[in-house]
Amino acid sequence: MKHYESLVDMGCFSRADLSGLTGSEAAANSLIFSYKKKGLIRGVRRDLFAAMSLETKQPVPDRFVIGSRIAPDACISHHSAFEYYGYANQVFYDVYVASAARFREFEFDGYTYRHIAPAYPAGIEERNGVRVTNIERTVIDGIADFEKIGGLEELLRCIEMIPRLDGGRLLSCLDERGNGFLRQKVGYILEYYNDTLMLPDSFLEACADALPGGKRYLYNGLRLERNVLNKKWRLFTPPELSAVTSQWEGDGHGV
Repeated sequence: MKHYESLVDMGCFSRADLSGLTGSEAAANSLIFSYKKKGLIRGVRRDLFAAMSLETKQPVPDRFVIGSRIAPDACISHHSAFEYYGYANQVFYDVYVASAARFREFEFDGYTYRHIAPAYPAGIEERNGVRVTNIERTVIDGIADFEKIGGLEELLRCIEMIPRLDGGRLLSCLDERGNGFLRQKVGYILEYYNDTLMLPDSFLEACADALPGGKRYLYNGLRLERNVLNKKWRLFTPPELSAVTSQWEGDGHGV
């Protein structure tokens, strides 16, 4: 039990962390064997471990801390970041982790950890031991990838919960992405919610000024559904975004 309190403080730690704590790789391996046998730690994945609570017999670190420790540059992103900030309509059992180093998805304590390729390094913060995309990048990433993660309905539910966004941070993320179609989608969706988000006109103008040529569908499946052309954003969209969330009944991804 000599190192147990230190491990609880770390929550989630690597084999290298244990070598530094014990003074040698051999001592670390001995500690791992002993503490796993006693139920004081559990293996999360290869060379990554979690301290276990003596009271609850559950892992001390939550899914966000664990996701942040998968790789040196790992950060919580997309819908998982919405969950971290408390802006998610549903709790998913998938934890989305962005990192340059790929990893195979794995399960631990009821959650599946999934790799997301990082599009750019900007917009990442560290909060209480958790590396997470800031709320502006989370919104940009969510709009970029909602067809793959959660769907449009869940994305809009998340955005509805956000009290305010910073236009400068949003533009920084869009500049890093360098995707004209994404500017179309971001401008259209955030303009719709701007009564509450209170973004400056300059932000929406910057989105509108950089639109690509031609017209696009907000999402691929819309080609087979009722849609209207939004001339300002050159997008075929649902007739009314509010109808998307008012008719929402869940899609089975969360609880």
